[in-house]
Amino acid sequence: MELERTQYILAHDLGTSGNKAALFDSDGKMVASVRRSYNTDYSKPGWVEQDPSDWWNAICETTLGLLETGVVKPGQISCVVPCGHMMGCVLTGKDGEALRPAIIWADTRAGKQEQELVASVGMEDGYKITGHRMSASYTAAKLLWVKHNEPSVYNAAERVLNAKDYIIHRLTGNYVTDYSDASGTNLFDLGAMRWSDAIVNAVGIKPSLLPELHASTDIVGILSREAAKACGLLPGTPVVAGGGDGSCASVGAGAVKAGDVYGILGSSSWISSVATAPLYDPKFRVFNWSHLDSRLYSPCGTMQAAGVSAQWFADNLTDGASVSRVNELAAGSPPGANGLLYLPYLLGERSPRWDIDARGAFIGLSATSNREDMARALIEGVGMNLRLIIECLGIAPDSMITMIGGGAESDLWMGVFSDIWRRGVMLPEHLSEATSLGAALAGGIAVGIYSGFNEITKMNPPRRLLFPHMERSELYDRLMPAFEAAYEGLRSVNAILAPMRH
Repeated sequence: MELERTQYILAHDLGTSGNKAALFDSDGKMVASVRRSYNTDYSKPGWVEQDPSDWWNAICETTLGLLETGVVKPGQISCVVPCGHMMGCVLTGKDGEALRPAIIWADTRAGKQEQELVASVGMEDGYKITGHRMSASYTAAKLLWVKHNEPSVYNAAERVLNAKDYIIHRLTGNYVTDYSDASGTNLFDLGAMRWSDAIVNAVGIKPSLLPELHASTDIVGILSREAAKACGLLPGTPVVAGGGDGSCASVGAGAVKAGDVYGILGSSSWISSVATAPLYDPKFRVFNWSHLDSRLYSPCGTMQAAGVSAQWFADNLTDGASVSRVNELAAGSPPGANGLLYLPYLLGERSPRWDIDARGAFIGLSATSNREDMARALIEGVGMNLRLIIECLGIAPDSMITMIGGGAESDLWMGVFSDIWRRGVMLPEHLSEATSLGAALAGGIAVGIYSGFNEITKMNPPRRLLFPHMERSELYDRLMPAFEAAYEGLRSVNAILAPMRH
């Protein structure tokens, strides 16, 4: 029976829209999965909140749903390992319950607190300590917002947690986080791999709020009787630290050794590499996560509106057709979109611009321009912005970039990207399961099922390789200066327009 118990790993992926529970066997194959959605509250401009109890209910419902499939018995699950969306703020009280809704990654209310961080810590010093800009996007500014605006909540708080950390507490009763989630708080000393006393003291945050730090492959507790009853599992089942969803996706994509590069194409998009030390960009254009392998780091640049641009186009310029219609239209226009450029800044921009006033634009419209050209320019504009991120990261010209995410299923997008980037693109077997795969691998290493992170090459092997066409790459080389000039030329225009937006 003990041999049976070490057969399966239960990974939970707490995404922005819902939780997916996935069951992996000892060969790294996903044998079953169940998903449950939960709500997101956008009640005020810039506010994006979720109810942590909805996360817990989704954890229990999806676990019970997996058991109902009959694929696995509770005694066959060797460990539970969560991953979840990062850069959040969940404040819990003495009983471990959330004191208010979770302020999640997309929330931007803490602009004043960002300014406080910059004033008290300094952008350059903060960047050198944390590997990130001082920003309203991260946990520190959100925590300060609660301190200033809801002091009774702040004073009652025992811990500040991220999504998967809250779930670990509900499962085990312990308050822990892993290095990858900690690296998205603006409170973590990335070089020393510990909480930053300098930042905590500078902004006056209670040090006791910060959870205990662990490697992603650490067993951080066992399933309590109460949690086991709620989930249908056995008490005493090991719970592994897991990681933030971005770091788990990196591992799931196969980026597990120095020099590996991967990207995700979804609603947003990012490019990330693996390195033995953080990458400190003098212009603060990119940032750094702790890898699931705590000896490594993941320099990264994220753009806001990749798939969002395609969805906007589908909703507004194709009478609400699906995104696949955008791809069909784009296929009818040649490389270069007949002289049309698109700036993909519908939501402002993070890397490499860090410009909240940046907005989208089509440049070069003429009487002969059509929807085909606009759709093609849209894809190319996303690819050009990602090329700037690749250059900021110093990705070697001969690097192969692994792409995952729903958008990676489009041969058109991937081919355009390869041409613009002048680099090969590798598509693994599993494009949409990488986050769960990464979490499961961390769990399997913790309990001895997998030997190390290199096992991902068997769990998610290469499926297809795409290589750039030199003539098209040369065309895009000529267009890149125009893409840069278009953004720079519109900065003053966007600043004038900013107060008029809603």
